[in-house]
Amino acid sequence: MDINAHNLPLLASLSVLLDERNVTRAAERLGISQPALSAQLARLRDVFGDPLLTPAASGKGMVITPRGLQLKEPLRKALRQLDDVVSQRERFDPKTSERTFAIGANDNATAIIAPRLIHALEQNGAARIRLAFRAASLSAVTDQLEQGELDVALVSRNGLPAGLPHRPLLEERFMMAQRKGHPRGARAPSLKEYAALEHVIVSGEGGGFRGFIDDALKAKRLKRHVAVSVQYYSVVPAILQGSDFVCTLPARFLDRYANMLTVLPLPFDAGRFNLYAAWHARFDNDPGHAWLREQLTSCARD
Repeated sequence: MDINAHNLPLLASLSVLLDERNVTRAAERLGISQPALSAQLARLRDVFGDPLLTPAASGKGMVITPRGLQLKEPLRKALRQLDDVVSQRERFDPKTSERTFAIGANDNATAIIAPRLIHALEQNGAARIRLAFRAASLSAVTDQLEQGELDVALVSRNGLPAGLPHRPLLEERFMMAQRKGHPRGARAPSLKEYAALEHVIVSGEGGGFRGFIDDALKAKRLKRHVAVSVQYYSVVPAILQGSDFVCTLPARFLDRYANMLTVLPLPFDAGRFNLYAAWHARFDNDPGHAWLREQLTSCARD
């Protein structure tokens, strides 16, 4: 007998028939009509070349043939094993798992999340789990997630891949940073003074000289001059230390450089820096991936 999608329901019906030895009761168990089950029994007799069940002399129920008796127990075991395979959920134990998780993030998100996530793994005894933090290309992040190059991408709201599941991790304000001993002093700037300063921006892949801050200033009929555009957050502190430039960055990033930079509030509402975790829908019910998402959420919250 060819085991395929068409014949598997026949085998399930045969197992119930061999148990019940009664078409009416078997049909009730299977949730189908008696004529439909009788048609299946006729098909099974053709497939096996054996009656399998014959009418009892009493007229009540049926008698199993030797071939049917030979099939009964092996068929029951085989169907039970198949059911176990289909219904069994994958288990994930971080203490024994040797899984590698690839996380796409820029250097800022990596600096925020990586130390805390590594600490969380140590606290959970997840010593065999490996983490690979990789650059997430905003233009290719959807493909990277879909093809399995990344398990999770840490992106801003504007960088969220369309149509993919995601969750917010953190939200915080922007601040202005300058070198210690800056000639303008350590007071918070006025709006006009802020616009008149020389600015550094992190432009990611684009390398452009315009960002969301410029849009906010334009709404106030002001314009700033961007002197330097860089792709990486991590180079900004060194640039600020060696110049009179200023830069507007997330507060949590600037906290790490409190000994190097003076951090000041902005003279206008620049919105909020936000970080999201995005992944492909095929991982929604994956226990290991769900565990990783919870760890990321916890790390960002703490």
